Amino acid sequence: MAEVSNKQVIFKDYISGFPTDADMYITTSTISLKVPEGSKAVLVKNLYLSCDPYMRPRMTYTTDSYVDSFKPGSVIEGYGVAKVLDSGHPNFSKGDLVWGFTSWEEYSLITSTEMLIKIPTTDVPFHTILEFLVSSFSYLTVVVMCFVGMPGLTAYAGFYEICTPKKGEYVYVSAASGAVGQLVGQFAKLLGCYVVGSAGSKEKVDLLKNKFGFDEAFNYKEETDLVACLKRYFPEGIDIYFDNVGGKMLDAVLLNMRVHGRIAACGMISQYNLDKLEGVCNLINIIIKQVRMQGFVITSYYHLYPKYLEMVLPHIKEGKIVYVEDTVEGLESAPQALIGLFSGRNVGKQVVVVARE
Repeated sequence: MAEVSNKQVIFKDYISGFPTDADMYITTSTISLKVPEGSKAVLVKNLYLSCDPYMRPRMTYTTDSYVDSFKPGSVIEGYGVAKVLDSGHPNFSKGDLVWGFTSWEEYSLITSTEMLIKIPTTDVPFHTILEFLVSSFSYLTVVVMCFVGMPGLTAYAGFYEICTPKKGEYVYVSAASGAVGQLVGQFAKLLGCYVVGSAGSKEKVDLLKNKFGFDEAFNYKEETDLVACLKRYFPEGIDIYFDNVGGKMLDAVLLNMRVHGRIAACGMISQYNLDKLEGVCNLINIIIKQVRMQGFVITSYYHLYPKYLEMVLPHIKEGKIVYVEDTVEGLESAPQALIGLFSGRNVGKQVVVVARE
């Protein structure tokens, strides 16, 4: 079968510090739109690609991580939503929509299908709700919240499974306007918690309070004393901290935790571009306050995906959960979109639209 052109984003070489345009480049190769004879691979057309903070550590060489470093000279990999064009695998058929690990290119031949999951559009209850949502909201909003990069499942697993929340508890979310944080805050409000979020601009703070329904929010860049700031918003202390940033914020939170508090360590974006990581000085409070702090990786919670959809889709339908995504069009825009995560340029989940169908 004749080959077609395939635009790709290539990772140039390992870096230190903040990523720049020079660390990635666009090229065009060719690819056959048929799976090789006898292969169990899946050939997909990529639709939406996710820009995520965890991708920055992959730009530095390491053998001590839950995910491999990118390979210089190779196509960048990440989460995405795609359409199956051809399949040698019994679980996938032409026309299926799938989410999971793919590559930053127009078309991908996926040979490791363990990280590929079919979007269940044939399930009648799910399909009915999804149809309603797509007719009522942006199709992209629904796809992004439920599938691209799995921000929803990450928020669900971290909040409900790790933090074991109870009604009336005091919840703090850092990077709260981001892909995961905006949902954690809304989940907490649905449960009847008091919720405060932090973000890096007035626009994002307003979004937290006026769109996502947080009780309070603050711009951490305007605070000179984070310990005093948190004490101001949580005079009785924090029961649950959903940590997306680490560093100095985590250190300040540790001084403000309540007895038997819980901390979900979801991300530490403040540390990803540092050559020398910041130390945390207040860990003794984990003992004093009997705090449970747990890190987690979303791949360990894929089994909760149906349970998450069952919970979240009716809430979206009823207008109790809203979502904001920040989209760019075309693979050419992908490098700048990824770089922008680390300066806070994006508002909401950062998505690259490669194709819409």
